[in-house]
Amino acid sequence: MFKNYIKIAWRNLWKNKGFTTLNIIGLSVAFGVSILLSMAAFFELSYDNFHEKGDSIYQVYAKWQIPEGSDIYTSQSMPFAPTLQDEVPGVAMITRYLDGKTLLINDEKQLTADMSWVDPDFLNLFSFPIEKGNDSPLNDKNAIIMTNSMANRTFGTTDIIGKTVHLLLNGQKEPFTIAAVLKDIPDNSSMEFEILGNFKSSPRYEILKNEWDHSNHLVYMQLQDGISVAQFEKSTHGFSNLHFKNDIENTKRDGAVPNENGEYVQLKLHPFKDLYFTSYKPGTLVVSRALPYIVLGIAFLLLFIACVNFINMSIAKSTTRLQEIGMRKTLGGTKKHVFLQFWCESILIFIATLGLGTLLSVLLLDEFKILFNTGATFSNTLSLISIIVLALVFLMITAIAGGYPALLLSKLGTLQALKGKIQVNGRDKVRDILMITQFAIVILLVSGSFVLWGQLQYMRTKDLGFNKEYVISVPLNGKKKGYKVVNLLREELKNQTDIISITASDNNLGRGKDGSQYTSTIGFDYKNRQVGTHILFVDHDYIETLDIKLLSGRSFDRNFASDSLSVVINEAMVKELQETDPIGKQLAVVGDSITHTIVGVVKDFNFKKLDRAIAPMSLFMNSQKDVRYVYFKIANADISGTYDKIEKAWSNLEPNAEFLGSFLDENIDRTFRREKTMITIITSGSVIAIILSCIGLLAISLLVVNKRTKEIGVRKVVGASVVSLILLLAKDFVKLVVIAFVFIVPIAWWYSDRWLQEYSYRMELNLWFFLAAGLLALGIALVTISFGTIKAALQNPVKSLRTE
Repeated sequence: MFKNYIKIAWRNLWKNKGFTTLNIIGLSVAFGVSILLSMAAFFELSYDNFHEKGDSIYQVYAKWQIPEGSDIYTSQSMPFAPTLQDEVPGVAMITRYLDGKTLLINDEKQLTADMSWVDPDFLNLFSFPIEKGNDSPLNDKNAIIMTNSMANRTFGTTDIIGKTVHLLLNGQKEPFTIAAVLKDIPDNSSMEFEILGNFKSSPRYEILKNEWDHSNHLVYMQLQDGISVAQFEKSTHGFSNLHFKNDIENTKRDGAVPNENGEYVQLKLHPFKDLYFTSYKPGTLVVSRALPYIVLGIAFLLLFIACVNFINMSIAKSTTRLQEIGMRKTLGGTKKHVFLQFWCESILIFIATLGLGTLLSVLLLDEFKILFNTGATFSNTLSLISIIVLALVFLMITAIAGGYPALLLSKLGTLQALKGKIQVNGRDKVRDILMITQFAIVILLVSGSFVLWGQLQYMRTKDLGFNKEYVISVPLNGKKKGYKVVNLLREELKNQTDIISITASDNNLGRGKDGSQYTSTIGFDYKNRQVGTHILFVDHDYIETLDIKLLSGRSFDRNFASDSLSVVINEAMVKELQETDPIGKQLAVVGDSITHTIVGVVKDFNFKKLDRAIAPMSLFMNSQKDVRYVYFKIANADISGTYDKIEKAWSNLEPNAEFLGSFLDENIDRTFRREKTMITIITSGSVIAIILSCIGLLAISLLVVNKRTKEIGVRKVVGASVVSLILLLAKDFVKLVVIAFVFIVPIAWWYSDRWLQEYSYRMELNLWFFLAAGLLALGIALVTISFGTIKAALQNPVKSLRTE
């Protein structure tokens, strides 16, 4: 019996090759793209899930009450972690984590490596397996651990246990012995490093190991069995009051209000498994997995559109098979037999399209990974759970999309089917609702793409307060000290007229090729209240090279030997100090014994991402604090040639160090990675949704035209024009687009506005984004419909009247 169903199903599918092909193309594309999108989403959701103790690891942070409300601080001081473990019960394991870049020197080879300084408990807390070496490699202060790929990059082999390399720390070459080799870090790890070292060997540890007022690293811990998060947080009250006593007194003095428990500082624990999805807002941590779920949502919507096409085409095409259904029932066929026959045809199509879709996803995987900037592969996303989920989704699609048309046709009466007549009202309502939903999805995705593009373009073109167009930034990742390299570069390139000026600083603007993006902050007393500022150590000509606007006072000047004790501040810092005329005021930034004089005020400039407001910034000059980035302001005549000259000069000075020069506009563009990924996903989803909708709309319009062939002939005989006939046939579909637009625009507007609220600097939401999406959907619908309607409208009416 089942074999007979399959045989007849195959014949019917082959007989209607055109509609079968359209269904297969639409469903195959939908399955293929949905598989890829689901892989990307599952990969994103899998971040940090490989740690065996992941559910019991926490990051320690402090929530401080400040005059403006409250604020979150995740960075901790050097003595914080060991003191917390000694004085507060409940700590099972704890580790400090200081991340950064380090120059590794192996004979003549120099490599810039991702270096993390950690405590010995790190490898017991986190699941980074040791491939070679002893089980406790971090107990020795002078030992380091390399990843497999770093070992091969440095030595060309992983047989390196006991070998010695040098790391450049505080300008000095320090020897370290390789004690172990780790397996490579998984792609879905939020921690990325190539070398691990003992925290007690980290730069400036000996200087800061007892300093509670200097924070520069993160702290992770595991609680002892039976100790809850709430219990531990409560037990830290005495610890906080003791070690943050002076800071608490300062915040009281400045007018901060205690929290509901009467506290000014509260140590809290944040689950490590949520860290990758955490963003920091004033006074709170926000955990959001919205992006991967948006990706899964788009995958579902694409499958929905393809299934709508299948249902609509199956029902519409059924009018040509009514007499077949009537004959089957006359010869003794039951509803069950008719249902199974039509369902078998659907199952054949779904199985074929699933196979083709899987093949398509395999063929496009490499391009997909590049386009979507994801490390997702079949090996790191396929699991028993994901296979079960995909199987259930496939069964649900087959049952609903394939079963609904089969059930509808099996319910037809025998006489009604033999007459070739079917009540269309109910069916047309279902079809119209499905098509409205389909168009609504298209308009939602297209309008979302327009809003994303608009915000990205706004951020790209916004005046950042500095020149990003013709400035090259180069990390100083060689053996020589930063200031020395800068001065040598000035001397080397002094006769190059296309290099206008050279300067340096200790932090980069945007995200350079070395991946760095960070700033330093400090708090100090000013007129009996606590103030805070970001700090930037710069060289001469920094303000002039970056074209930062000087509002009052002066910039750093070589003619003033005292500028090592001068400071230039931005407008936000002026507000922080609550001064109307700050020039000449004294700041005791590093203690009461040393004061810096404010000599200039610059216009606010964006030194952080555009989703954050401009914070107070203070610029210092101090030759004791080395610079790490050099900037070249160049002429716009021969940009490529000038870049080559800079690279050549660098190679002469640091022949063994990699040249990682990049333009500041490239650096700024790299900070938009999340926005660009979202645009790629939603735009790609929009394009595919449009293609799938066009396939379904084309098929339905051809069937509608075919059904109204005789009507078209009659209207042409009585004088109807081609244009009037096209409008007649298209108006029903246009109505559906208009209804979809009216329904979806309020939802799209609400969600877009909510998303834009995440940015301190954002464009104004405009109705034209949504009108353009609606007009695009309408235009595409009209063009698609016209393929069938124009041909029918131009056909000889005599031929049309002969059809019945």
